[in-house]
Amino acid sequence: MRSPVDVDEFDECPLSLLPSLDPRLEEPLQKMGVSSLFPVQLAVWQETIGPGGFERDLCINSPTGSGKTLSYALPIVQALSTRKIRCLRALVVLPTRDLALQVKEVFAAIAPAVGLRVGLAVGQSSIADEISELIKRPYLEMRVPSDPEDRAYEFQSSVDILVATPGRLMDHINTTKGFTLEHLCYLVVDETDRLLREAYQSWLPMVLQLTSLNAQSMIAYAKAPVLSPLGSLTTIRRCSVERGFKDKVFPRLVKMIVSATLTQDPSKLFQLDLHHPLFLTTGETRYKLPEKLESYKLICESKLKPLYLVALLEGLQGEKCIVFTSSVDSTHRLSTVLNLFGLPFKISEYSGRQPQSVRSKMLKGFREGKIQVLVATDAMTRGMDVEGVRNVVNYDMPVYIKKYIHRAGRTARAGQDGRCFTLLRNDQVKPFKKLLQKVGIDTCSVHSIPADAVERLRPIYSSALEKLQELMESRTPKRHKTGSKFMKDRKRKTSINSAKQ
Repeated sequence: MRSPVDVDEFDECPLSLLPSLDPRLEEPLQKMGVSSLFPVQLAVWQETIGPGGFERDLCINSPTGSGKTLSYALPIVQALSTRKIRCLRALVVLPTRDLALQVKEVFAAIAPAVGLRVGLAVGQSSIADEISELIKRPYLEMRVPSDPEDRAYEFQSSVDILVATPGRLMDHINTTKGFTLEHLCYLVVDETDRLLREAYQSWLPMVLQLTSLNAQSMIAYAKAPVLSPLGSLTTIRRCSVERGFKDKVFPRLVKMIVSATLTQDPSKLFQLDLHHPLFLTTGETRYKLPEKLESYKLICESKLKPLYLVALLEGLQGEKCIVFTSSVDSTHRLSTVLNLFGLPFKISEYSGRQPQSVRSKMLKGFREGKIQVLVATDAMTRGMDVEGVRNVVNYDMPVYIKKYIHRAGRTARAGQDGRCFTLLRNDQVKPFKKLLQKVGIDTCSVHSIPADAVERLRPIYSSALEKLQELMESRTPKRHKTGSKFMKDRKRKTSINSAKQ
């Protein structure tokens, strides 16, 4: 890997001065509120559309909210803007549905301006509905092909760019007729560290296998026509020895891997089969927080943490805020308790346990300002961009610096101000200090809550706990039998049910 490039050395560049930008893209970018490129976006542009010319694979490590999505979306759309025939040429893989939906919106905002279509494969709708959006069957002048191979040629891609989650991508690879990665030119792996850490049905080896050709297959392709009588397009890849890249296939699959906490461990990056990778990063430290983020610690008694949180939220006066907990159960309990306090703003929960439709509804309400406080698990941390989030609260202290970075990165995005509060017990103060030192923060300001602000909440808290207990009991099936007789009866019923199964 070549020496890393510090993207902080790049200044913002107005669109009017951006070399080679397709004029058709200026209007949609302006509608998105983009008048200039951020440093990371300009750095990637220079290595793709600019002098770099997509010669190397890119490893993009930049803080949350720095504009990483547009940094790869814009060059890909620009590069494909001159394509003549529609086929799947760019694939973006992300770990979650919500994040994939968000990235798809970015592509969809600019791609149509140059005649490109963007598809989505995340399992939000049935696979049949997705297939109808991704694959089309062209008109064949009433001819019914008798050869099975000819039938395969009937199917063509309806999209140029596909945004997908690994599971649904594998579904299409394994079962969807006409779905092919043969013509793929660009592969983006967003939130790479998470996608490499979790297997996700071995999607990566499968994609690399389907987009690479050995010597024997290249010989076979060299003998094949570029266009079959039925219009099936074939991408011919050849070995190239130019520029010192011996035995590399050309045109090659360009890869861009992206994260705010991207690993530099060669053993982990090896599985991506990167081509002379170039690391784009910010500054000398491995990890970096948003420039305008303010970090605070709030020291409290463990049993009274909910009261400190309520007092903090009251002080924030309804500003848009995300409260992070350590588990799904904690998220649900805390959200329920907070709503029992009767605070003058809307509080909802967001977790991976909820159905996709519920999560999408909550996210929509939060974006539109109908929900002011979102109590969330770390399902909300990765890449999710919600405009106007002024505050992030770590109700449970993150154990690892990567988690702190991704949580805090929900605020102070795109050059805006933001604050991150972390609630701590006394025994967590030193570990938290060591955690922040990993991102170059030696001191963290204390945010104090007046004692009387906590004390006045005690009676309300006691009442809220009683109501919570009642809610829990009302949702638990009533048991009329008690003691050992009940246990024996339950075991007997379980045995009967098992036998029936």
